[in-house]
Amino acid sequence: MSGIKALLGIGISVGVLAGIWTYASVELTLITWIAFVAWACFFAAGGGTTGLAKGLAANVAGVFWGWVISQGLETVSASTLALAVMVTIVGFILCIEAALPLLSFIPGGFAGTAVFFGSGFDLSGALTAIVAGAVLGIISEKLGAMIQSAVDGAPQPAPTQDARTA
Repeated sequence: MSGIKALLGIGISVGVLAGIWTYASVELTLITWIAFVAWACFFAAGGGTTGLAKGLAANVAGVFWGWVISQGLETVSASTLALAVMVTIVGFILCIEAALPLLSFIPGGFAGTAVFFGSGFDLSGALTAIVAGAVLGIISEKLGAMIQSAVDGAPQPAPTQDARTA
């Protein structure tokens, strides 16, 4: 049971924010599911500012490469073979670009390309939802830590001298 208690803060935070995001994104006609992919990438890339930077950068790079494929398909015959060749090249690039520290989260690049394809090639919709998901990641992590501190009964800081005499 103590394992569950250690996850209450993040569970409550993610659950509440996921519900808020779902409602808001549907009402605003944003692509709900893409933010969840980016949110997962935030945690998978390590969370914190590093997970935010690496997850977001890799997702955006992946969307870019997906967009390149879509543009290539418009200029050549959009055959299955052309698509397969372009995906082969982009798959290679997504791995090689990981030599750059900011793009070193390879799954994030593949996720970015996949969400761009899954969005029906909606560049602005995919990018908006990816940024939202990354922001939700950092917010949920910070809020989860605050909730977890309350759950654990962490001692509150002692009031300062000014607070005691006020």
